[in-house]
Amino acid sequence: MTGHTISRNRYFLIFAALIVLLVLTIFMAYVDLGPFNVIVAITIAIIKATLVILYFMHVRYSSRVTWVFVSAGFFWLLIMFTLTMSDIATRFTF
Repeated sequence: MTGHTISRNRYFLIFAALIVLLVLTIFMAYVDLGPFNVIVAITIAIIKATLVILYFMHVRYSSRVTWVFVSAGFFWLLIMFTLTMSDIATRFTF
């Protein structure tokens, strides 16, 4: 069974994108966006996780069964984030 080969340049490009996103995450930690801090942080984290899953875990060129299981994992992660955010949003702060 032969797998899809990805060039080194692609790996370096993805690595550079992850480093840029890391610097953006650190920068955003010092910026006060009020209630949007969590949304921006989660968005950046999801982009980084997607890059890692697609390229470093080779899911992009995998079979459709692998895509189904990865999608199911993201679906459950979305459910957990939604439940967590709804819990935080309904808390009263005195």
